Amino acid sequence: MDFNPCMKHQLIRKIVREFAENEIKPWVAELDRESRFPFDIVEKMKPLNFFGLQVPKSLGGAGLDTISYAIAIEELSRVSAALGLCVTVHNSVGIYPILEFGSLEQINRFVPTMAAGDSIGAFCLTEANAGSDAGGVETSARKTPDGYVINGTKIFVTNGGVCGTILVFAMAEGNPGSANVFIVEKDRPGFMVGEIEDLCGMRANPVSSLFFEDCKVPLKNLLGKSGQGLKIGLKALDAGRIGIAAQALGIAQAAFEDSVSYAKERQQFNKPISRFQTIQNYLADMATQIDASRLLVYRAAAYKDRGTPFSAEASMAKLHCSETARKVTDMAVQIHGGYGYSKEYDVERYFRDAKVTQIYEGTSEVQKMVIARSILTRPS
Repeated sequence: MDFNPCMKHQLIRKIVREFAENEIKPWVAELDRESRFPFDIVEKMKPLNFFGLQVPKSLGGAGLDTISYAIAIEELSRVSAALGLCVTVHNSVGIYPILEFGSLEQINRFVPTMAAGDSIGAFCLTEANAGSDAGGVETSARKTPDGYVINGTKIFVTNGGVCGTILVFAMAEGNPGSANVFIVEKDRPGFMVGEIEDLCGMRANPVSSLFFEDCKVPLKNLLGKSGQGLKIGLKALDAGRIGIAAQALGIAQAAFEDSVSYAKERQQFNKPISRFQTIQNYLADMATQIDASRLLVYRAAAYKDRGTPFSAEASMAKLHCSETARKVTDMAVQIHGGYGYSKEYDVERYFRDAKVTQIYEGTSEVQKMVIARSILTRPS
């Protein structure tokens, strides 16, 4: 049967929501509490192509458009933002740059295994002295006759504890203005994984530091051309921001749905609190901000699919969705009152998970810089 885009997107939402509700939700509180990555759930996700959402079918992926991808991330994150984070980082800043800039040999060597979920992707840019300032990266890559030797430390790496294929942003030794991206396999000598971070939210994602000590990679593992690192990094982050926006949207949607249900059930002064104007105002604000966020995500996704520049649109979506997630989860806690501050209720987790969406893949302040630059460089 041939589905039109609307029907296709509805079907994807239904499939992902049912999987998330049935296979992830029963475990999500425990995973958060124990800060544990769910390897058993990941095994169930592999046959459904969660790890190759936009990979061409010829390479073992699902071949989805970007709106479908955003819907899948939203629905995963509605139940588990940590798993949504794993999947979006793997697909966007893990696989996407290889598909976009990789040689045919690199694509055939790395992408099928990643699409199958047998090698989880990670993207390493952030360091102790480099985050928003990508030019401050101190990790170096020294060229040798048969490859490169990488030295440096990356911090707060999403999927760091379970990654198998790592894209590493490094400066050419002796030429600090020239950045490169290297594909590093986890079994390379000189590569080490640090301890898993004890974070406020996203606790089921194994965020860690990664260490490179005279880590040798062959010449064929240079992604793109020498000196293209900044271009590759920025393009990857543009795509990644659509996924993080969808993730934040999923968190906000979950908090909103829980708030509506609670407001209808909770009694005060002999009537449900949903009948009070203050609560109705909260719900109205939540619904409006969520709908606006979803439209911004879909616009950025549609631009990407048709080959239109989408950097500013992705930043707008990421900025608005992350701000919405923070505001909506804050209102959700307020609606729940004291119960909202208890770990017995999911809104407490949503509240913790939402904050970091304003920070990673570029802070809200960085998104405003990207948007303003687009505005100021447009032809008059």
